[in-house]
Amino acid sequence: MSRSHPHPIQLRSVGSQDVLVPLPPPAPQNHSSHSWASLCGPLPWGLSCLLALQHILVLASLLCASHLLLLRSLAPGGLSYSPSQLLASSFFSCGVSTVLQTWMGSRLPLVQAPSLEFLIPALVLTSRKLPLAIETPGNCEYKARARASLLLRLCRGPGCHGLELWNTSLQEVSGAVVVSGLLQGTLGLLGSPGHLFRHCGPLVLAPSLVVAGLSAHREVAQFCSTHWGLALLVILLMVVCSQHLGSCHIPAFPWRPASTSSTHTHLPAFRLLSVLIPVTCVWITSALLGVSVVPLELSAPPKAPWFWLPHPGEWDWPLLTPRALAAGISMALAASTSSLGCYALCGRLLHLPPPPPHACSRGLSLEGLGSVLAGLLGSPMGTASSFPNVGTVSLIQAGSRRVAHLAGLLCVGLGLSPRLAQLLTSIPLPVLGGVLGVTQAVVLSTGFSSFHLADIDSGRNVFIVGFSIFMALLLPRWFREAPVLLSTGWSPLDVLLHSLLTEPIFLAGLLGFLLENTIPGTRLERGLGQGLPSPFTGQEAQMLQKSREKAAQEYGLPFPTQNLCPCIPQRLCCLCPLPEDPGDEEGGSSEPGEMSDLLPGSEEPCSSREGLRSQL
Repeated sequence: MSRSHPHPIQLRSVGSQDVLVPLPPPAPQNHSSHSWASLCGPLPWGLSCLLALQHILVLASLLCASHLLLLRSLAPGGLSYSPSQLLASSFFSCGVSTVLQTWMGSRLPLVQAPSLEFLIPALVLTSRKLPLAIETPGNCEYKARARASLLLRLCRGPGCHGLELWNTSLQEVSGAVVVSGLLQGTLGLLGSPGHLFRHCGPLVLAPSLVVAGLSAHREVAQFCSTHWGLALLVILLMVVCSQHLGSCHIPAFPWRPASTSSTHTHLPAFRLLSVLIPVTCVWITSALLGVSVVPLELSAPPKAPWFWLPHPGEWDWPLLTPRALAAGISMALAASTSSLGCYALCGRLLHLPPPPPHACSRGLSLEGLGSVLAGLLGSPMGTASSFPNVGTVSLIQAGSRRVAHLAGLLCVGLGLSPRLAQLLTSIPLPVLGGVLGVTQAVVLSTGFSSFHLADIDSGRNVFIVGFSIFMALLLPRWFREAPVLLSTGWSPLDVLLHSLLTEPIFLAGLLGFLLENTIPGTRLERGLGQGLPSPFTGQEAQMLQKSREKAAQEYGLPFPTQNLCPCIPQRLCCLCPLPEDPGDEEGGSSEPGEMSDLLPGSEEPCSSREGLRSQL
């Protein structure tokens, strides 16, 4: 292992393939920033599989967290089938949605997963679906759930309808997920979110990212509190591997490309595997020490089968009620807001231009399709672009469409085998909390770093940022602590208002969008100027502009589907790139599997193909 090597290997997006080549000796520059290199050869499949496995671990953390919180809101016996099968169906829908997203959606390397935008309305539905005997308007939700749990434990006779009410509640949640997917897909086909995205400057996106990073702190603390020792050990190892050992390069003999004869190939393995190494080490350590912190709700009998084909209607068909319709509307609006912020964050990390309207429209349409599939399979969670997985991309400083494809295929495989999906539930709960804590922190820091794009010293901007963030965090807290539930006299409207007003990301995006587009301000003040920041020289600005034009091709349709654009009806042309779009000038985008640099630097064309090289 060496900290400095004359020819280190680094990862970056370069046209049609992932590549690995040694760099020349670095030129003197600011050493405070890390750098990545352009690559000129195929990315090894072994490394791609390990990176995909990291995303699977982050996705498993999200799935286990969301399912655990939902199952804990139910009464004992409220789930009539195996939790592992419920988890497997979610893996299956997430895998299908991820493959579609990276192939024809936004074309960004985004892993699809459940999020708090689906969990909050689901909890509202399950908490309000109580036996009539205990539905008293003055009780807090957690008191109502506790009384319902007690009633269902005491009532086991044939005349008790409590369990039926809880099962109906889960059917309503699945119905809300289907409604959410249909509405989100319709919005994407109409192209409305993509055009609204053009009016979302840094003062809209930055508060949304900050709130996205802060919104899960309660859940992360809840999981870490089950064993602070394991949680702190995971966090410490992730920080050490990604930051302190990030510049260490080790020989990569198993991954040496066949096209090169060099025996001095080195990779920043600690940084690239800064999730897999800590999770594996702590998982094994906890097993050896006999410290098992596994939630009983996810490991309950009966044992899951080795092979199982998810199909609609296996348990119960989704139940479409006015309450489910209201919850589905809130899910769709909040998930769309979250996904648009995720697109912007991923594009910023990969140094691509902001996603064009056609990419946003396709992305939301296919996310809606994934949510419809999840709801039909009985899953209580839809699919949306995952902030923690994007935080993983920033942590390891490498983003690959090929890796996202592999992660999606692995999710489909886990969905076909509930026994394998159940294996991931054996990861200690504090380990899952530690992983989510670090990845959410990266999202938070990226949101703060976006403020420099606007004039943050402007009084107008200071007010927009502070008001959007504080109110987005205050309103959900206010509703959680309110002694009396929100009551308008009509239950569906109560569900809709309660769900929307407790969605932090939706509130931050909505407030930021309204204030940003109604308070007067110059384009330069709002961060919408076309110029580059002053530290860039003229030559660097020209090269950066060329690289952005080339990278804009990433948002185009894949080559086999480009010829279908003339056949698409005029109303759906918002899904195709316009003729003047950079992504359509040279015959479409590159093939899946590119690695992208995450940190800026001076760039020059690659000698063997049209790639980019970042030097120190």
